[in-house]
Amino acid sequence: MRTSRISKDTAKLLKRAAGSASPPRRTTRSSLARFALNAASSSTTSTSQTPDIEDSIGPSSKKRRRGSDASLSSEFTKPESDDEDDKFDVIAAAPSKSARRAPARARKPARKVADPATGETSISPPSDWEEMYNVVRKMRAPGGAAYGAAVDTMGCERLADRNASPKDQRLHSLIALMLSSQTKDTVTAVVMRKLQTELPAYKPGAPVGLNLDNLLAVEPNMLNEMIWAVGFHNNKTKYIKKTAEILRDEWNGDIPDTVEGLTSLPGVGPKMAYLCLSVAWNRTEGIGVDVHVHRITNMWGWNKTKNPEETRLALQSWLPHDRWREINSLLVGLGQAVCLPVGRRCGECDLGLQGLCKAAERKKVLEGRRIKEEMIKEETIKIEKIEDQGAAGGAIVKVEAIVKEEVKVKQEQED
Repeated sequence: MRTSRISKDTAKLLKRAAGSASPPRRTTRSSLARFALNAASSSTTSTSQTPDIEDSIGPSSKKRRRGSDASLSSEFTKPESDDEDDKFDVIAAAPSKSARRAPARARKPARKVADPATGETSISPPSDWEEMYNVVRKMRAPGGAAYGAAVDTMGCERLADRNASPKDQRLHSLIALMLSSQTKDTVTAVVMRKLQTELPAYKPGAPVGLNLDNLLAVEPNMLNEMIWAVGFHNNKTKYIKKTAEILRDEWNGDIPDTVEGLTSLPGVGPKMAYLCLSVAWNRTEGIGVDVHVHRITNMWGWNKTKNPEETRLALQSWLPHDRWREINSLLVGLGQAVCLPVGRRCGECDLGLQGLCKAAERKKVLEGRRIKEEMIKEETIKIEKIEDQGAAGGAIVKVEAIVKEEVKVKQEQED
């Protein structure tokens, strides 16, 4: 027998009126909103105080579920800004009471600006670039976090044999740069040392070592074996042998003294050319941009470029000329010691600790600040102990002096 819908509804109502057990109605956002509205309206007419909706619901100790009372309570009580970056900025801005920093400012990259009066355009440098540059200088100085990187002792500009002739020293700088591509400085230094001491003489009685005559005479297979440790040694063997022939035939046995001449050599690009011109001929006509300089300046937001050559042009458009020579070694050393391509040490970097690097990893920075504060506290305690010991020692010396003086006076009186 079919039961009509009305009879079913009537049965349900009778069942509820009779007090039969039924599952509680699930609390929804709409029902809670109506409850809040009714509570607010009734508070104006009732003499008893109605609790806020957060107090009536209360926090839940269970895991928050979608649509639950706790989730709605959190929506009513959450702060205006819930962004994780804002939270970090608040924490990072106050490492200690003695030294507070504002949240990191949004950095503007180098950009073109027009003079309203003349209409001429110029390149405006990135905001706060000079402050960052000076911090990196301190980090790369003795005692800094990035001091003692491989480039400081084994960079290509340091691998020429200072006992060789000026012409051979220039050749050493060029060969070191050609070997350094896709190779660590430590490996390049070892291979260069081997060439400088073991490259066979081109004829009996001639000196052994790295010079143009010996490069021209050495067999490609032997040269390849001597430089096998560097990356792409097969190609570099061909480039070096061909370069030696070009230097003999077109450059009177010396290396070119122009960027155009250097880049015409096989395997030599703009980065090598500008660095070689600076090191070998002491002429700075451009910035040597390698992967470290390209990666770090883009990470900082100084420029938005796709390759090292674009980075070089971008930097040269605004960076003062007196910084062109040193910026390569500064950033290469920073990239080798602290700002590594993988596993950056943001907790040891002053740029991250001071809120200047927008790409700094937050957890590492906070941990670095904590460690730094502990070190400062320990140093302060040591200084206070030394001062206390000094004060106590000074008091003892004064007492001993007084006693000695009294004894002396007493002896004089007795005499």
